[in-house]
Amino acid sequence: MSDIQKVLREEISRLARKEVKSEIESLKKASSQQRSAIAGLRRQIDGLERQLKQLAKQVNSGKPASNAQDAVEAQGEPTRRFSAKRLAAHRAKLGLSAAAYGKLVNVSGQTIYNWEQGAARPRPAQLQALVAVRGVRRSAADALLAGHTEEATG
Repeated sequence: MSDIQKVLREEISRLARKEVKSEIESLKKASSQQRSAIAGLRRQIDGLERQLKQLAKQVNSGKPASNAQDAVEAQGEPTRRFSAKRLAAHRAKLGLSAAAYGKLVNVSGQTIYNWEQGAARPRPAQLQALVAVRGVRRSAADALLAGHTEEATG
């Protein structure tokens, strides 16, 4: 009889360990997921605190937004990316000189050259003018330039 008791105890103990082990595994998984979520939230908080410090410095120094994209975002307009290579490629596609392309955008040819070389970047208003010119075909560009020369002579 004592053998049956011993076997029963061992079996109950084994089953209890098995149940506890499966419960602990699920708790370990949940704990791991929560720790990684907490780490992500901490990184997000750190980033937001850095942004807050930068904005506080700007407000305290009285400086306007740090770059053109910040100014455009503040106006509620979508941000536009500028690429000097794409500007040069579009101008070459249209077969225009930097001065002629500048007339389309209402800037000088030297400004177009500086943008293409990466020496300068367009302001938000100029970026909008570039966006408007981006969809222009060669024939339309020629027509626009002809209109510019008639205005200058007329």
